[in-house]
Amino acid sequence: MQTLDSLIVDVNDVFWTYLLIPVVVLAGLWFTLRSRGVQIRLLSEMFRVLKDPAPESGADGRKPVSSFGAFTISAAARVGTGNIAGVAGAITLGGAGAVFWMWVMALVGAASAFVESTLAQLYKVRDEDGTYRGGPAYYMRRGLKKPWLGLLFAVTITVTFGFVFNAVQSNTITAVVSGSLGADTADGLAPVIGAAVALLLGLVIFGGVRRIASVTQWLVPVMAILYLVLGAIVVLLNIGDIPRVFADIVGGAFGFREVAGGAVGAAIQNGIRRGMFSNEAGLGSAPNAGAAAEVSHPVKQGLVQALGVFFDTLLICTMTAFVILTTNPALAGRQGADLTQSALESTLGAWAGHALTVVVFMLCFSTLIGNYYYGESNIEYMTTKRWALPAYRTLVLVTVFLGALGTVSVVWNLADVFMGFMALVNLAAIVPLSVVAFRLLEDYQAQRREGRDPVFTASRLPDLTGVECWPDEAGRDRVA
Repeated sequence: MQTLDSLIVDVNDVFWTYLLIPVVVLAGLWFTLRSRGVQIRLLSEMFRVLKDPAPESGADGRKPVSSFGAFTISAAARVGTGNIAGVAGAITLGGAGAVFWMWVMALVGAASAFVESTLAQLYKVRDEDGTYRGGPAYYMRRGLKKPWLGLLFAVTITVTFGFVFNAVQSNTITAVVSGSLGADTADGLAPVIGAAVALLLGLVIFGGVRRIASVTQWLVPVMAILYLVLGAIVVLLNIGDIPRVFADIVGGAFGFREVAGGAVGAAIQNGIRRGMFSNEAGLGSAPNAGAAAEVSHPVKQGLVQALGVFFDTLLICTMTAFVILTTNPALAGRQGADLTQSALESTLGAWAGHALTVVVFMLCFSTLIGNYYYGESNIEYMTTKRWALPAYRTLVLVTVFLGALGTVSVVWNLADVFMGFMALVNLAAIVPLSVVAFRLLEDYQAQRREGRDPVFTASRLPDLTGVECWPDEAGRDRVA
């Protein structure tokens, strides 16, 4: 197992350093420049759109997924083990400077998130039950006219999120239980924990996308508030250390305090790698959730999903980093959630470690739901056979169980490989298609300047092909 882990680490280092990081950063910078900084310039608009009222139920009584509902599905997948275990791992391997590069990744990557989710909305399709589905596989087939690339992405995201990333989540739940109950006790409970998590997940995912949205709409805010409250208490009790923490983050990012020449590279690599795992900007995952929303203009969901990147990294991940760095726990021998756990316990006492166990369970469980949905959306793209979805759900539950028994290092490193490949496939599509997203942005802003709540119909950009869910007769623009 150790030989396999070493091989995966070697592949990751070459893959991320010389290919993926340059491509991700350059793409994000291009989207930022071409959109004139949409992720900063329209920040207030993101909050306005997020508050749009939910659509009314249809004639069949089915309630559409709102913009906020789609936001919470993607947030459920984003806000999870990457925010606690991932940040801790980045600091362990890259030092405090890794946090700075996580911030940079969020600011630049939010533009990528805007582009991919706007495209997902434009090229979405409607299921027989009236719900929407979409994502990279769909805009690769309908917008880029490369169905083979869409199939490749659909297979990759299903394996990555449905299986590999979900193994990471159940593995993290086991890790925090180990820290809370003591390793000897938890080791024997690992199969029980895995079975319990799989059972609870099964009750949700066999209920369909509307049940997924209804669960995440209350679970995500609750878990985020609980974790932020715990983190804020720790930071306030160590408020005098905040200037030192900022100095460590900035100094570590540029090597001002490092002796080893590779320290800066480690900070950049681990910061960007863990930042992408956490906020998923440019990864091609969040668009699957964004496409499920019923909104009046594709740009609206692009803005909402860009806001999700900030929510994840600049708020949740930063809180984890401050908790760890203000308490300054020993980093040796620690890789993930147990580092955050010990940081809380050192300030608040043993009860905080148990409280974090509950929070991590909620975070990871919500991520399991979101990850599962991404796979489901792409299973529907690959095949319409009735047995495919139940088979996928069963395999996901088996993976969740096995993930609870796995080794932390191997699971995380394997996740990096799959995540990187998935990002490359997605970026290969959104870079050439970004011109369409920017045309939609221009149309959106033109309507806003007229004082309207933007509404998109196919007639506004008549040269576009492959657009199914934005008919000419969609209705007149509504005055804001």
